[in-house]
Amino acid sequence: MGVYTGKNAVVTGGASGLGFGIAEFLVERGARVVITGRSRERLDAARERLGPNALTARGDVASLEDLDSLAEQVSAELGSLDALFVNAGVTRTALLEEMTEKAYDEVFDINVKGAFFTVQKLAPLLNKGAGVVLTTSAASVMGIPTTSAYAASKAALRSLARGFAAELTGREIRVNAISPGPVDTGVLEKEMSPEAAAEFIAQRVAENPLRRLGTPVEIAAAAAFLAFDATYTTGVELAVDGGYTQL
Repeated sequence: MGVYTGKNAVVTGGASGLGFGIAEFLVERGARVVITGRSRERLDAARERLGPNALTARGDVASLEDLDSLAEQVSAELGSLDALFVNAGVTRTALLEEMTEKAYDEVFDINVKGAFFTVQKLAPLLNKGAGVVLTTSAASVMGIPTTSAYAASKAALRSLARGFAAELTGREIRVNAISPGPVDTGVLEKEMSPEAAAEFIAQRVAENPLRRLGTPVEIAAAAAFLAFDATYTTGVELAVDGGYTQL
């Protein structure tokens, strides 16, 4: 039996990147997990890798209709939840003078509105003592050029974690945030040219006190700790960034 056998969880944005890492960590330890995403192809590929304890729900967290469908599916297939990982998000980088209204709205619709209503719609399914974990970012406290809109959206999530934590204490539900630093998920190579990705990674490694990128399993272990084991912790943001924002 795994340490999370009998536990039910949802991971939004769980078909790739950090979300997939969290889902994989949980499934390998016995949990049943619903992963969400906008791409049916990616969801199917992720489910094949994760195995029978993983379920998929296609939808956009920026759509309240899709979130209503997610809540209905989770209720029907899992009944209730022990953990909710609010991870779905997008990164749109641009200099101040180059940021478009469309890109700005997309960042806030998915990263902030999506997170807010994900918790609203799924909160009724959370068991007493359940844990909610929001994914923020080291960028929100660093002032990095081209990331101002993205960073602001992640800072908003930090505030939401406090507000949600205060509202849900009556049900003994804990809400925390995890703030990853640069992590090697393979996403950069898909979004940038190989040269640009290599340069970006080299810069992040040079800046990091541990002189390396993090791994998805390191983020997943910290997220799972907040969700299941940190039973006297709520409203906090845990930096998992190799000391990037601390030293």
